Amino acid sequence: MSEISEVSTAAQRCGLVAVVGAPNAGKSTLVNALVGQKVAIVSPKAQTTRTKLMGVAIRDETQLLLVDTPGIFEPKRRFDRAMVAAAWGGAEGADVIALVVDAKGGLGPKVTEIAEALKGRSEPIYLVLNKVDLADKPKLLLHAERLNAMLPFAETFFISAQTGDGVKELKDAFAAAMPAGPWHYPEDQVSDASERALAAEVTREQLYLQLHAELPYASVVETEKFEEREDGSAEIHQQILVERVTQRAIVLGKGGARIREIGARARAELAVLLDRPVHLYLHVKVKPDWDEDRSVYRDLGLDWVD
Repeated sequence: MSEISEVSTAAQRCGLVAVVGAPNAGKSTLVNALVGQKVAIVSPKAQTTRTKLMGVAIRDETQLLLVDTPGIFEPKRRFDRAMVAAAWGGAEGADVIALVVDAKGGLGPKVTEIAEALKGRSEPIYLVLNKVDLADKPKLLLHAERLNAMLPFAETFFISAQTGDGVKELKDAFAAAMPAGPWHYPEDQVSDASERALAAEVTREQLYLQLHAELPYASVVETEKFEEREDGSAEIHQQILVERVTQRAIVLGKGGARIREIGARARAELAVLLDRPVHLYLHVKVKPDWDEDRSVYRDLGLDWVD
């Protein structure tokens, strides 16, 4: 039995794939598709991902550590700078960098700026043209040619993270590029996020999905308390920070209807993800300068950037 274990371990491969790109390119959807289940929140709003999050995927004897990074954009305030720094930080030490591009949106200045910034890196860089199911087909090859002329990519892939088209081939290519080495995580672990962090992300996703354009990015969810009750269920208390009284009213909704719906949907999803009953308590607080509070950055796993 020990010989089989030793051979199995010796055959293992493990490496880091940094998934980078402009906001709303579909990076989180791709990471979820590669892992085979949801590990990163997704919404139609750009810049949904705020911090580095690692999804763990398995392909035969290879473990892929997929770093889902915030979309890279022109930062305007400290919080923006912290997100962009997290994105570039996620690419450090990677065995492969995957530049994900929204094939439907085309090659705007954000995409070309990121491609320029990647020049000179020693890691293999893969071009991943996503959302091909929605893109103008004649323009796909043109996008690929223009980007490869700008930055010679090791490989180019045409995929739809939403439908799964091309994802298997991309996963195979990632696995083939990983170095030999033992796995970093147990086989059944799909993310490096703590349950506390996961709970905050799930609630934030519901804020985005239910409020859409009504709620600006001037909000954050903090998990203040996460305890296990004697019956095995989880008791979670969260605080939603907004900048203005009017935003608090939006989150609460008429008679508290909106916050109850946000809580109900977040609670239902957390019960599935955590595999146990969840008691979720939400509180909305007005804090005009929350993005200048170092503790918020610490809780989110972001560096304080001057």
